[in-house]
Amino acid sequence: MSTETNRAAVPQDAASASTAANRERIERAILANDQHAFEESLAAMSPFEVKNLLVSYAKEGTEDTSRTLLNAGRGNPNWINTLPREAFFLLGTFAMDEARRTASIPAYDLAGMPAQPGCGERFLTFLEAHKAEKPAQFLRRCYDYLVSEGFAPDEFVHEWTSGISGDLYPYPDRILPYTQKIVNRYLVKALDDGDAPAAPYDLFATEGGTAAMCYLFYCLKCNYLVNPGDRIALMTPIFTPYLNIPTLNDYDLDVTYINATTRNADGLHTWQYPDEELEKLADPAVKLLCLVNPSNPPSVAMDEASRQKLVAIVSEKNPNLLIITDDVYGTFVPHYRSLLADLPYNTASVYSFSKYFGATGWRLAVIATAPKNVFDDRIAALPADKKQALVKRYACLTDHIESVKFTDRMVADSRLVALNGTAGLGTPQQVMMSLFALYCLLDTEDAYRAEMQRLVQGRLGLLWKSLGWTLEPDPLRAGYYSVIDLEIWATRLYGADFFAWLKKNYDSLDIVVRLARDTGVVLMDGAGFDAPEWSVRVSLANLDTKDYAAIGAAIGAMLDDYAQAWKAETAQS
Repeated sequence: MSTETNRAAVPQDAASASTAANRERIERAILANDQHAFEESLAAMSPFEVKNLLVSYAKEGTEDTSRTLLNAGRGNPNWINTLPREAFFLLGTFAMDEARRTASIPAYDLAGMPAQPGCGERFLTFLEAHKAEKPAQFLRRCYDYLVSEGFAPDEFVHEWTSGISGDLYPYPDRILPYTQKIVNRYLVKALDDGDAPAAPYDLFATEGGTAAMCYLFYCLKCNYLVNPGDRIALMTPIFTPYLNIPTLNDYDLDVTYINATTRNADGLHTWQYPDEELEKLADPAVKLLCLVNPSNPPSVAMDEASRQKLVAIVSEKNPNLLIITDDVYGTFVPHYRSLLADLPYNTASVYSFSKYFGATGWRLAVIATAPKNVFDDRIAALPADKKQALVKRYACLTDHIESVKFTDRMVADSRLVALNGTAGLGTPQQVMMSLFALYCLLDTEDAYRAEMQRLVQGRLGLLWKSLGWTLEPDPLRAGYYSVIDLEIWATRLYGADFFAWLKKNYDSLDIVVRLARDTGVVLMDGAGFDAPEWSVRVSLANLDTKDYAAIGAAIGAMLDDYAQAWKAETAQS
């Protein structure tokens, strides 16, 4: 028996119980051989709850066997970018020297605060003393580059020494001045394919992409840009929080889905958006569009035709559309171009440093908006009563709230306005962010980017080869994740009658549960991302390359087990 429950539409706060309680209910259903209860219990869980349950199943199966747990369910990469980190640690040594220059009480491990005058020259002297070390060579290249860009040495070096010491609250609170300039240059290279905007972006440094999403949605609500019952659009498949947030009672939004349904001549998904899907955005009642580009989980960037179609729709039919684009995987696509470059007036971009640099624990991200944007203009056009309510809300910031930009309102809202004076991302984190950005700005041959792309694409190719298929090259494919549509593969291998039997007798989640229990392979259910119901998401980031051949083989063997059961049943009838 199967269930048609749309797991993607089940908000996380509506899950019927905790993972432990759901597991207990699932175990009772298994003992009672109650397939329907089993399916209903799984369907009530969020995709990440299901993933946690699968990990526990997989771990149990590895206790008394020689098999290895292969958790391809989460996107945390198994690499780190080392040189900027090493430079960060060396920079910290210089900062401590600078602190002890101003005051030092060694017996109590006390020092002063790093001073600015002359710190640029002292930094060069320090680097000279460490010139044989690769991190010092990198920092010298950073210094020379920034000076060539017109940066004042004492100012940016002091931003680093003070920032890495963490001796002051972040100021400006939304991002440090030179960090903003450095990251702006990086975003142009990483997300705009080198096409510089008319004016530098306004940036808000946040505690990872997760915080960025929370701040954006909350500020949109607080400033009446989205209101309960408003219609928004999601480009699907998409990362589950974007599916869950609009359904929370905090927002209660009406969601229109823009579905990536295109296929190639072989019947495989290409994960692009047909014109008829994009045309849904022509309705001015759609106030907000959210997308992950390249997508998660398909991991494919929007193609030129779709981008141009979207630009035309916004320009001609829905010019006040608000757009949030999550561009975290853009650097895994050659010559990636964000909607921030195509529609700067309408778009807020979220970019996280977490995946590309292997820095999820650092919690580094920025929200980027153009200086002239629809968010500010929509606030300026609010009716008088709502403007007055906003004057009261932000009264502690200024007497001229009409002059406060949407980006700065996000900063205030991130600290419930009243605590705005202590807002902002930690300054050591901002220094780390600037060093990551400089690493890529100095990489004029894009060698690191090419290696990251080669790494994930190699894993992707091995996975699909083990499934019996060689993927054709696609310059839009990031390859950070892969969606395997089991309906396509089951039908291709064993025929339509087999898949009809499989769907009648099992829920799609049965596949991922059996994989975890029987093989130690953990995958995420694709339906939880609004991908096809009988699909799974494989992360290509967090396991050794050779493991992906084992994952593909396990999926193939599992399908064959079902096929043998079907053949036996068919033979008896």
